[in-house]
Amino acid sequence: MTPDQFIDKWKDATLKERSGSQEHFLDLCRLLEEPSPAAADPTGSWYCFEKGAAKAGGGDGWADVWRRNCFGWEYKGKHKDLKKAFQQLQNYTPALEYPPLLIVSDMDRIEIHTAFTGTVPDVHVLLLEDLRDAGKRRLLKWAFTEPERLRPDQTTAALTEAAAGSFGGLAQALRARGHDPWAVGHFCIRVLFCLFAEHIELLPRQMFTRLLDAGLKDPASLTGMLQDLFGAMAKGGRVGFDPVDWFNGGLFDSTATLPLELDDIKTLRALAPLDWSAIEPSIFGTLFERGLDPDKRSQLGAHYTDRGSIMRLVDPVVLDPLRDEWTARKGEIEAVMAKAGAAKSASARTKAQNDAHGVLQGFLARLAHFRVLDPACGSGNFLLLSLLGLKDLEHQVILEAETLGLSRAFPMVGPECVLGIELNPYAAELARVTVWIGEIQWMLSHGFNLSKNPILKPLNTIEQRDAVVNPDGTEPEWPVADVIVGNPPFLGDKKMLGGLGEEYVTRLRSLYQGRVPGGADLVTYWFEKARAELEVGRARYAGLVATNSIRGGANRKVLGRICESGRIFNAWSDEPWVNEGAAVRVSLVCLIGALEPSLIETDERQGAMLNGQQVMIIHADLTAGHDEKESTIIRSKAIPENLGVAFLGTQKNGKFEIHGDVARAWLRLPNPHDRSNSDVLQPWANGINITKRPSDLWIVDFGTDLPLDNASLYEMPFAYLKENVENFRSSNRREAYRQRWWIHAESRPGMRAAIARLNRFIVTPTLAKYRVFKWLDCSFCPDKQLVVIARSDDTTFGILHSRFHELWSLRMGTSLEDRPRYTPTTTFETFPFPPGLNPADTAGPTEALDSGVILPPEAPDRRAAALGIAEAAYRLNALREAWLNPPGWVDRVPEVVDGYPDRIIPKPEHAADLKKRTLTNLYNARPTWLDHAHQALDAAVAAAYGWGDYGAGMAEEEILRRLLALNLERSQEQETHQ
Repeated sequence: MTPDQFIDKWKDATLKERSGSQEHFLDLCRLLEEPSPAAADPTGSWYCFEKGAAKAGGGDGWADVWRRNCFGWEYKGKHKDLKKAFQQLQNYTPALEYPPLLIVSDMDRIEIHTAFTGTVPDVHVLLLEDLRDAGKRRLLKWAFTEPERLRPDQTTAALTEAAAGSFGGLAQALRARGHDPWAVGHFCIRVLFCLFAEHIELLPRQMFTRLLDAGLKDPASLTGMLQDLFGAMAKGGRVGFDPVDWFNGGLFDSTATLPLELDDIKTLRALAPLDWSAIEPSIFGTLFERGLDPDKRSQLGAHYTDRGSIMRLVDPVVLDPLRDEWTARKGEIEAVMAKAGAAKSASARTKAQNDAHGVLQGFLARLAHFRVLDPACGSGNFLLLSLLGLKDLEHQVILEAETLGLSRAFPMVGPECVLGIELNPYAAELARVTVWIGEIQWMLSHGFNLSKNPILKPLNTIEQRDAVVNPDGTEPEWPVADVIVGNPPFLGDKKMLGGLGEEYVTRLRSLYQGRVPGGADLVTYWFEKARAELEVGRARYAGLVATNSIRGGANRKVLGRICESGRIFNAWSDEPWVNEGAAVRVSLVCLIGALEPSLIETDERQGAMLNGQQVMIIHADLTAGHDEKESTIIRSKAIPENLGVAFLGTQKNGKFEIHGDVARAWLRLPNPHDRSNSDVLQPWANGINITKRPSDLWIVDFGTDLPLDNASLYEMPFAYLKENVENFRSSNRREAYRQRWWIHAESRPGMRAAIARLNRFIVTPTLAKYRVFKWLDCSFCPDKQLVVIARSDDTTFGILHSRFHELWSLRMGTSLEDRPRYTPTTTFETFPFPPGLNPADTAGPTEALDSGVILPPEAPDRRAAALGIAEAAYRLNALREAWLNPPGWVDRVPEVVDGYPDRIIPKPEHAADLKKRTLTNLYNARPTWLDHAHQALDAAVAAAYGWGDYGAGMAEEEILRRLLALNLERSQEQETHQ
């Protein structure tokens, strides 16, 4: 069929929708040279007319034509309302498997509405005469065969980021003029909602845009016009001749506004044409908050948590249990409706249908009364996605019930289903607006009209207050809810005092004493509160985000308490996340309480889910096992022979460090008591100096107890500290830090005593991407970001650098972002060294071989094992050092006085190359020679353990199982002797 033939046939047609729609579509297939539905798919499984079963409310399908992954198509008679046809398609998108295109037609006009997830919707309109245009016909052809070609270029995320950025600029300009930050935030949120309301035609005839146009001509009059608009939205009324609906909900509770200058009005006028109906509220609140809140300006431009990450908690905690419930209820309905179909009397049939309807209404009522609490809701992301998930589920239930022959219900799930607690007033109001906008978008995108009077229902369920401690020191009460979800604030134990203030932290810790251990991070208080709610039945499930450090240390004890009164049934132990704009590593933890027997029974039968894999049980350290006794972390204990060997380096608390050139100048200077400044000047090393290049920083170190009078005799070092440290320390809350300001805050006398007899010692960064160990000369002062192991033999170095110790430290430690944490206690003191080669055995004088290898004190029965490890470790270290500092690229220069290691100076032509020679870059690349050196070392350490079956392919869990057995054997032997 040619375009002219098609147009001639249909331009004068007066057929009604039912009699003409299928023939019109078949003619389109002929015009586009596309097979008809029956020709392409004789079974009608993916392409058919009248998609869907007959509906109880009348009609013969969810769409007049449907093609899977392409379109849903709805016809209306000529000159009928295509908007209603579009709403009908929107209403049935779940049943149509969410097609990317929704097409409506009235014989004279075809509208192609794009519905690609995450994009700003677009509409292509084709009039009958347009079909002569090959380019227009191509659009329709793509709808049949290549719908992706119609995907809009602009994403909702990009649109949202641009809009939020512009609003952030407006907020900053208003604050710069001295306006109260809260007033600025409230005003900007109102303006935002007006733009949204105009775009979805809740404000008629582009009212807000016209208002801005008038303001451009007369900026001084805009304040009064805005007051008139806000006043009308507060109660309903008119602006000029235009009616305005009643909005309020607390957002428009007054006429308060702020004066705008011409540039501000231009900014808003430029924003007005954006498709505000497509704003992504689940990310807009986060981005908008950064622009409004003065404390979060530094986060502008930073990333945000994506929807998929949040749904990893919302699905298992909020939606999956309800989906399971619906599956059971749906089975009941199917059985009852089958009974109705087989009934021999009308009364029996009616009774069965009523019974089925009762089951449906009971479940729909359950959804409508379901409550989700986020006790740290921020700008509302978790609440919104929970609400949208509940609405999607309800819509699915209504459609599936319709296919079973039950009459269609109207959705009842609304914003009242989500409850929030948030301390930040900006975030609390944004959370309400986020939920309102998301609810409105959902209703419109699914073809439903909005309820009014008011349009914005009050959201008093989102409260602005502290969730974990009241001002009077009492414990706040959380609203009763079915489930608890959220992303509580991340703040490490050591940063709580600085971030929250001593009075608040004292009040918090006192309240939770005995429930949350000292040294636990702030996030654990939300976990404990959630556990308590589950324990008494005030909630059924909980799902919370924490930094991945919750798996270890004092934090882990909070999860251990949770496992005693309930269970962890789903978790992701170490995942990327965005918190306050920063990339971090987190654990996602889903909990059930002991008062939830039905779910516990299910879990005991089916196990739990850890990192997306089914397991039998999840331990408090977020590892899997068959029973609680298997957890490495929970059961392992410190081994006495390991004590007093590993230490943290010194903590300065002040500007004690100096550049190497300054230190060398001071080393040449005399002092009144004729002592050299070398007594108190040391090269300094922190974690970065180990993983990257040495920084050539030195440190002033007056030891642990040098009196002030004696310290002052070292003139230049002392003067430097007096100028740079004394005043800084004077305000410290710790008396010892104030009074002994010239001494490092934590000078580590135990560490100093342990390394005093050594000429070198082992260090590893507390935080590092790779667990690497390195030698430091005894002249160095190690920083607190280094763990010092007070041993100088290659055997100990090799054992620590083996695969076995690395696996143990990863399992026993926590991490920050993507950097595992190493500690003297949990990772070193619990590690079972090979028999006869533990730290107690390697103490004492060492033996230096001609090869350069240094062995621990001679133990005849273990010499062969010690030598094998030492030689492999020596070779690994030598190869690494040659790679880090190739002899042809560097010069080694003696220091200005004796007693310090030579300086490594890059040759000018290799300076740039040498900057890239770092341990991190080496282990990122992990060349073959490095792999072979580590494998040789691992084999030597495995032999020392007596593991004759060891190979590189041995499973990590098997290695950890063996190490745990050794740990328990050693610790129990000590307990027996005691």
